[in-house]
Amino acid sequence: MNLELRLKDPAWASSAIESIREFAEVIQGDMAKAAREGVFPRHAFNELGRRGLLGMLTPREYGGAGFGVPEYCLVEEELGRYGLVSGQTQAQGERWLNDWGTPEQKAKYLPGLANGSILFSESISEPSAASSLKNLQTTARREGGGWVISGEKCHINMGVESDLTLVYAMAPEGLTAFLVDTDQPGVRREHTHPIGLRYSPTANMYFDDVRVGGGAILGEVGEGLATFVSTFNVSRLGNASTLIGIARRALAEASRYAVTRPVGSAVVTDFQGNQWTIAECYAEIHAAVLARDHAANLAQQGREHAMQTSVAKHLAIKAAERVVSDVYALIGGYGLYEEQNFGQYMLDVKLLRVAGGSSEILKNHVAKCVLKDAQLMGLA
Repeated sequence: MNLELRLKDPAWASSAIESIREFAEVIQGDMAKAAREGVFPRHAFNELGRRGLLGMLTPREYGGAGFGVPEYCLVEEELGRYGLVSGQTQAQGERWLNDWGTPEQKAKYLPGLANGSILFSESISEPSAASSLKNLQTTARREGGGWVISGEKCHINMGVESDLTLVYAMAPEGLTAFLVDTDQPGVRREHTHPIGLRYSPTANMYFDDVRVGGGAILGEVGEGLATFVSTFNVSRLGNASTLIGIARRALAEASRYAVTRPVGSAVVTDFQGNQWTIAECYAEIHAAVLARDHAANLAQQGREHAMQTSVAKHLAIKAAERVVSDVYALIGGYGLYEEQNFGQYMLDVKLLRVAGGSSEILKNHVAKCVLKDAQLMGLA
């Protein structure tokens, strides 16, 4: 499916895909148990690190693979396809540190992020802030040579399990990002229970006068928006890739069932209407892949890509929602039971529809780009 990704090492890519497939066969029982119980499978995550699948965006001098955005997308798609725990949040931490970290911060955290020994989370969302960073209520005030952080965060993937979290807070100079070790006094965490991707549990996190040093700031004081945008413009492609992987798996599993399911003297896929369902689902996935690949290549080249990543995730959402719904035309009652995966695919896709930028936010951004660009207005 990866038709246009400009990979540095195609041979590595083939090896990585095979490694993920082999590991999925070994770990599928553990992953199913983790999903049922809503538990993060740390051992599976650590194995991905051992196999070199968590450090796509980390330079080799810090223990990473030294690759880039296309390889990150390929790995996330295959992890989604085989139902393995994602390295998406981990990759965001790598990206933040690569782009904004000091030499000391990089040396302290990047090797652990790349091998999985340090689990990363991002403390951004708040109960009353919705999607507006301007409305964040978490504060950071200076005290001595450091800072004191106070506030409440929600929707944090692996918040309870994480070793390091990036906290966005309002300093007197404006929005600022802080690297906070989660074993700091004053950090409290509690699990919440998402409907999808349950092996990546979410959390509320509370920062009760958490004291950090001046070296905890990522970037500069007041530059939080810049750090946020630079990473999330790329991380949308990780979400898009996971959605594509889930859609591929759902269509493949449904098609394999349908080609053998008898209906009188025929099978399900002998009927033209069902063939059209397969064709339309495949076309949606194909379009999402091409948009994702185009955006990933632009990002890797250092070219403007914010609109293209929004288009890519929007199309991936459409494709995945279409596929996990329409495959019921092929599987019928077979898909209505918990021991099958199809119901969980729908819940996983609903979670990813919102995570990292909802479809509505993405469309707003694309529309603004089109309306202010004369060339785009002409659809050139």
